[in-house]
Amino acid sequence: MREINIAGLSLIKQFEGLRLQAYQDVVGIWTIGYGHTGPEVKQGQTITQDQAEALLKKDIAGTQASLDSLCKGKGLTTNQFSAMVVLAFNIGVGAFRRSTLLKKLLAGDEKGAADEFMRWNKAGGAEVKGLTRRRSAERDLFLVGLSTLPRET
Repeated sequence: MREINIAGLSLIKQFEGLRLQAYQDVVGIWTIGYGHTGPEVKQGQTITQDQAEALLKKDIAGTQASLDSLCKGKGLTTNQFSAMVVLAFNIGVGAFRRSTLLKKLLAGDEKGAADEFMRWNKAGGAEVKGLTRRRSAERDLFLVGLSTLPRET
């Protein structure tokens, strides 16, 4: 199974940030650690940095497995795969599965797929500058060395 690279993992950590006490994100979802959400995350909850790292590892594993399955047999660079994991980690695998980005990628339109990252810069229907910066970084990672890097199969 393919795995996110260090550049992708760094993007998740950079843009999610580390919060050891539960907080509500921009749309009101209780979140902790590096962007971990779920029914177990409650107001007032605290965790350690080690617990945050463990949650991140578990969350990424699920996202990686889903994307590996969705893109099976598609020759992707490690950077392409990692950029998509970062995006899907943030928007959810279900939204990624239905995305035009995935459709364009599977149709062989890598440039068109790259441009789709920028369409995911809204929360609650409004553009969020932090999401615009994040999507730009994901798109840049997706495009790094596109024509020169070896492809995984």
